[in-house]
Amino acid sequence: MQVTEKTNEGLKRDYKIVVAAADINSKVQTKLSEVGQKARIPGFRPGKIPMTILKQRFGSSVMAEVLEGTVRDSSSKVLEERGLRPAGQPKIEITAFDDGKDLEYDMSVELLPEIDLMDLSKLELARLKADVTDADLEQALERLAAAHKPSEPVTKKRAAKSGDIAVIDFEGQVDGETFDGGAATDFHLELGSGNLIPGFEDQVSGHEVGDKFDVNVTFPDDYNVEKLRSKDAVFACEMKELREPAEAKVDDDLAKAAGLEGLAALKDAVREQMSREYGQASRSKIKRQLLDKLEEAHAFEAPESMVEAEFESIWKQIEEAKEKGQLDADDAAKDDDALKTQYREIALRRVRLGLILSAIGDGNSITVSQEELNRALMEEARKYPGQEQEVIEFFRSNPQARASLQAPVFEDKVVDFIVEMAQVDERDVSAEELLQPMDEDGESDAAEPKKKPKKKAAASKSKKKEQ
Repeated sequence: MQVTEKTNEGLKRDYKIVVAAADINSKVQTKLSEVGQKARIPGFRPGKIPMTILKQRFGSSVMAEVLEGTVRDSSSKVLEERGLRPAGQPKIEITAFDDGKDLEYDMSVELLPEIDLMDLSKLELARLKADVTDADLEQALERLAAAHKPSEPVTKKRAAKSGDIAVIDFEGQVDGETFDGGAATDFHLELGSGNLIPGFEDQVSGHEVGDKFDVNVTFPDDYNVEKLRSKDAVFACEMKELREPAEAKVDDDLAKAAGLEGLAALKDAVREQMSREYGQASRSKIKRQLLDKLEEAHAFEAPESMVEAEFESIWKQIEEAKEKGQLDADDAAKDDDALKTQYREIALRRVRLGLILSAIGDGNSITVSQEELNRALMEEARKYPGQEQEVIEFFRSNPQARASLQAPVFEDKVVDFIVEMAQVDERDVSAEELLQPMDEDGESDAAEPKKKPKKKAAASKSKKKEQ
């Protein structure tokens, strides 16, 4: 085998590889002999079939198999002998081959970078902590009561006003045609809540039960459904009932509505949930610090193929969000070129951090046990009630899916290891400071693409709210 290096630039390597015809012919002869020991051809006993007959019958398929194996084995040998660590599958292009001639092919490969890891014991981090105070608990209970406050029918005939709950049917049209999401039955609309597009609630106010009326509105220029942006719409409405909220009380009835025995049990449950939320927020913030500092401390070239693959994965999510109208207002206002620039930077960050964490994990023999993987699998399956077994079977039969479960477990273990090694300053802060978003856009991790719920909707699904 002859190997000629054609390109050696950064992480890219190109080679011309030549395998002698004699080597290939020898492998073909050996393989045909093996086939001849089992082949059944009329007039010949197994093992006694002439080589010319074997070549006629099986030559093409054997040659294809030999070529595939030769390319696979020779390319692997080139990588191994040179100590190369490929970032992905090498690209192979056969440039010359005829029966009885040398095999020539080009191999292009992108390498994983060498990363000079920092001394983790010199990493300085701040762990923010907050206790659940009695005042925090009371505010949480009040918010819970307000979110589940009962309502009661308005018994006197009067016009709807801000603060009321109008139970309405509506059907919207744009350019004389109905549109998806533009109709609902028995929709409970809290007037003044701002849940629907601007102007809708104002035109419902002032009407009485039994009124049929039109609401004329214009969809905002940045509305999340592109085809409805700046469009004028007419909603045919009927007021079917008018309700007003009753007093929201933090009492045993609220607890029982939540499936608990009484107020004491509700307080314990809410305090425990808040403690978990504070703990998750604390971990998210120290992890964010850690990732930022790791990225700043390591300078290396990231493989373009890995960045491109990560970007394509993110961009697929962005396009799906576009189709469903789920892009947030900031992204929806940008053109594709601006969005692609933004998310390529995110893809680059993800790849760089992934390589750093992988190097730290591998260098410190951090692995994911089968027990940990099984636990992650069960947690994933619980997200799909009634389909748990199907989810489990899917992951067990799909190596790529299993890898997607293993990756975050591995990452968490590496992060925990780094935090143990680092110099951590414990700081007590208020709940407000702990829960404050880390970015102006509210994202908890700059490495993540934005996945936010829809902006104000024109209509909701026809699902009656419990009041």
